[in-house]
Amino acid sequence: MKGHTIAEKILARAANLDEVWPGDHIICEVDMAMAHDMGTPSIIKYFEEMGVNEVWDPSKIVCVMDHIAPSHHIADADSKVSIRKFIQNVGIENFYDVGSGISHNVLPEYGHIRPGELVVGTDSHTTSHGAFGAAGTGLGYTDMAYVLATGETWLRVPETIKFEFNGEFSRGVGAKDLILHIAGEFGTDFGQYKSIEYTGGPIDLMELDDRFMFPNMSIELGAKFGFTPVDSKVTEYIDKRTDIPYKPEYADEDAEYLQVHRMDVSKIDPKISTPHKVGNVVGVGEVENIELDQVFIGSCTNGKFEDLKVAAEILNGNEVNKNTRLIVTPASRAVYSRALKEGIIEVLTNAGAVVTNSTCGACVGRGMGIIGEGEVCLAAMNRNFRGRMGSYESEIYLSSVATAATSAITGSITDPRRGL
Repeated sequence: MKGHTIAEKILARAANLDEVWPGDHIICEVDMAMAHDMGTPSIIKYFEEMGVNEVWDPSKIVCVMDHIAPSHHIADADSKVSIRKFIQNVGIENFYDVGSGISHNVLPEYGHIRPGELVVGTDSHTTSHGAFGAAGTGLGYTDMAYVLATGETWLRVPETIKFEFNGEFSRGVGAKDLILHIAGEFGTDFGQYKSIEYTGGPIDLMELDDRFMFPNMSIELGAKFGFTPVDSKVTEYIDKRTDIPYKPEYADEDAEYLQVHRMDVSKIDPKISTPHKVGNVVGVGEVENIELDQVFIGSCTNGKFEDLKVAAEILNGNEVNKNTRLIVTPASRAVYSRALKEGIIEVLTNAGAVVTNSTCGACVGRGMGIIGEGEVCLAAMNRNFRGRMGSYESEIYLSSVATAATSAITGSITDPRRGL
């Protein structure tokens, strides 16, 4: 009998079974559930329809106001009033209001994520928590209402795909270029309802902010879960934020994988995802000189401290092109505060960037950087679907922060290796 992958081990524990195998349908106990301001109104509605007035465990539910934050129209403001009342009525203990940040960044920052646990959320990028060794996945609103009422959900155990990376990144190339390369090389559905493990020396050397990119964007590959290794960087981060015991899970040496892909990162060049699909990936050189109305750096994917630091290093002493807007959105209040303390915010604003409060904002076309008809935006975020940032007649290109910041200065898509 073969060994087990990370997902199989976590799901077996959650299902109170000795072991599970791909294809098994199981009932799992959830360790942590997250609902945001876009999903909670529907959950409230389903609670009312079910006649439920209590949640299964108020300490294991987190609610974050992040998608439309702050409100910019009356309907959303009214919606948030109802959410706050619901939270008070059912006694949810972990509530992060407008300005706290994006849920996927807030949860680990406040110690709600632990290795080896099962985390579900009303957002597809809940896969992000695989950066901390947790099995994170998104659920629909009806499924989440059931979780909040019972603490349980059902899942099919996924097969697992493994990536083994080696080599060293070239100058100007990093984690975002690599995950975009994977999306272009393998497509955005090759991981459909699979778990993906990302391993190897280049991953081990990354800061957690960069590792976060791989589980986060695993959903763009169709995956149910995504994982990077649990090592001392992860455990030190977690141990500073929680004293709740946890047990990391590691893949067995003889674990059975659906596919194993080995990749030399030294062969990767800066990548761009062109409209209107994440998988439309080309080298930056193929689309250089496309003029930009806006550049956006933010989202759960690219609004972290290391992202803002890279942007500031490139923008320091330079100015944003007069024909281009640069919007920078830190992923959380903690990220904003650290960047402010270290002078990064000052560098960005001196260069001409507009730095917003921490929110999903422009990434989901909900304010703080919506683009209009015919406009072109280069975004360091995770999706470029038609109409995502505003007008259905606009265009979104995806890139790394280095490419985005460099292009903000020139006013057109520019290879970050060219220097300024």
